[in-house]
Amino acid sequence: MRKWTRVLFPVIIIFILFSFGFKPVNVNVTVPEALRVKGPSEVVFPNHKINFKKPITTPPFLGTSYNGFKEALAFKESQGNYFTTNAFGYLGKYQFGIGTLELLGVYNATLFLNDPILQEKVFQTNLSRNKWILRRDIKRFVGKKINGQEITESGILAAAHLAGAGNVKKYLRSYGKSDVNDSFGTTVSYYIKRFSGYDISHVAPVKNPRI
Repeated sequence: MRKWTRVLFPVIIIFILFSFGFKPVNVNVTVPEALRVKGPSEVVFPNHKINFKKPITTPPFLGTSYNGFKEALAFKESQGNYFTTNAFGYLGKYQFGIGTLELLGVYNATLFLNDPILQEKVFQTNLSRNKWILRRDIKRFVGKKINGQEITESGILAAAHLAGAGNVKKYLRSYGKSDVNDSFGTTVSYYIKRFSGYDISHVAPVKNPRI
């Protein structure tokens, strides 16, 4: 009798529970009037417009070394972008024209634009070329002041890259009277001042260098 009781008792309990069923408990929740949503919510977003297509960049600071010189110049030209072409057709990080590229031995503009290593080589080769063209002017004018600005080798060569070696010669030899603008309206004197004081003494002047 005890054996059957042990078996039947759990079965009876389960049967009783199922007979009542499992009914959900109704709980009435009252939402306060202040918290009720009566319409679409406004999206929280800054009031000023953000252009996500154009990355926020800052000029690099690498001191007065050669790397500091070329990166500062590149930032002025293209914000350091190897793969850009401006409205006048100048290419790459240092904004070279087709004529200058061909003069240095580069004839494929697409290849140049997609090759950062080649662009760096072209920049240094052109720097050596300008240093040769302006070698006498560098020797003559470095350390002197024109229009209140001390002339430095890096200022001369930066201006030559940005405005042309011929225009830099005219500026120096006229003692600042011939101060031409580049395509964007920036003067030779501005470039000489903006890029003064960098150490690029290790760059050797080379006559008619080629890549």
